[in-house]
Amino acid sequence: MTKPVVAIVGRPNVGKSTIFNRIVGERVAIVEDMPGVTRDRIYSKGEWLNREFNVIDTGGIEIGDEPLLTQMRAQAELAIKEADVIIFIVNGREGITAADQEVAKLLFRSKKPIVLGVNKIDNPDMHDQLYEFYSLGIGNPIPISGAHGLGLGDLLDEVIKHFKEEDEQEYDEETIRISLIGRPNVGKSSLVNALLGEERVIVSNIPGTTRDAVDTPFSRDGQDYVLIDTAGMRKRGKVYESTEKYSVLRSLKAIERSDVVLVVLDGEEGIIEQDKKIAGYAHEAGCAVIIVVNKWDAVEKDDKTMHQFEQKIRDHFQFLSYAPILFLSAKTKQRLQHVLPTVKKVDENHQLRVPTHVLNDLIMDSVAMNPTPTDHGRRLKINYVTQVAVAPPTFVFFVNDPELMHFSYARFLENRLRATFEFEGTPIKIIARKKND
Repeated sequence: MTKPVVAIVGRPNVGKSTIFNRIVGERVAIVEDMPGVTRDRIYSKGEWLNREFNVIDTGGIEIGDEPLLTQMRAQAELAIKEADVIIFIVNGREGITAADQEVAKLLFRSKKPIVLGVNKIDNPDMHDQLYEFYSLGIGNPIPISGAHGLGLGDLLDEVIKHFKEEDEQEYDEETIRISLIGRPNVGKSSLVNALLGEERVIVSNIPGTTRDAVDTPFSRDGQDYVLIDTAGMRKRGKVYESTEKYSVLRSLKAIERSDVVLVVLDGEEGIIEQDKKIAGYAHEAGCAVIIVVNKWDAVEKDDKTMHQFEQKIRDHFQFLSYAPILFLSAKTKQRLQHVLPTVKKVDENHQLRVPTHVLNDLIMDSVAMNPTPTDHGRRLKINYVTQVAVAPPTFVFFVNDPELMHFSYARFLENRLRATFEFEGTPIKIIARKKND
């Protein structure tokens, strides 16, 4: 089930980013603190009353040198297009401004559910200041204080009332769901058509041609697949055409529904920061990942070119060290035959379950080879290991003290698991838990 999207909108300096941080619990990094992971604070995840949702911080959107009104309009339009529910933030101390009214008009015409939060209401004595905000025509203003965390529960209570249970198309358990993600114009739609062998998705060299995620079921060699082609960027004026960071927002829902994600790079243009941001979401979601370098036919190359490009990928995407790399051309069909077998293999690895006795034998041998670390005279002791989940494979290590499980030792154990079992293409999660938990 894809998560609802909540956008926080309002004129500058009303406290949007502070509220964003409160809702997501100050957790604004895309993925864990690992080398090569690019951070981005435009998007994160929130949870309220066991309902998970995605949050867009329009306060983090950088529009450029356009006039202030243009910037606000661009932020509101982005929220209208991407959000299921919009939180409209105003400043309770300053009252209604012309800019607030302009944003309210845009949001009202969107027909999207809107929750009005009046920020900087730091104590009950200020509640009389709420009444003028009824004139915006948005609904009941909810008093909040982003700085002190007051009223956010009431705000989120109202937000989750508007969440709908999506009737998503269900597929058989054996069906492998594949999404193609990447920045605009790297050839995702061309790759879909090439894999299907027919023109099922409109192809254009204009960034933003694909406007929504499209599901395309098909079968090959007895295996059922679903291809989810994601919009790289919508063609919505200068803001959308000039700012590639928005392409991540179109990939998120598709990633959440996927078993395997193809991170598509442009072999002709090379790697840019945006590629790392987009790939970071797939890694964080725990999907199986394949890195696909498209347009390889257009690259001038010698016998060292592929190796050099692969090294660049490993340097830039250190957090995807487990992902296989395919060099191909959707246009000429070069090496296209390797895609689906690789998808099937990494999906099998993603679902792999290791017998408990085999797992514990391996870990005990690993500890004998490389003894556990010590800290202030205390040594980490691993009592027992079990695999608690697949997709991705997740292992719980019962230990004397989880604080003694240093990052470097956890990485050693992961490497041992990968060296022993077939985990290419899938992330692995290692959780240290106190023995009595």
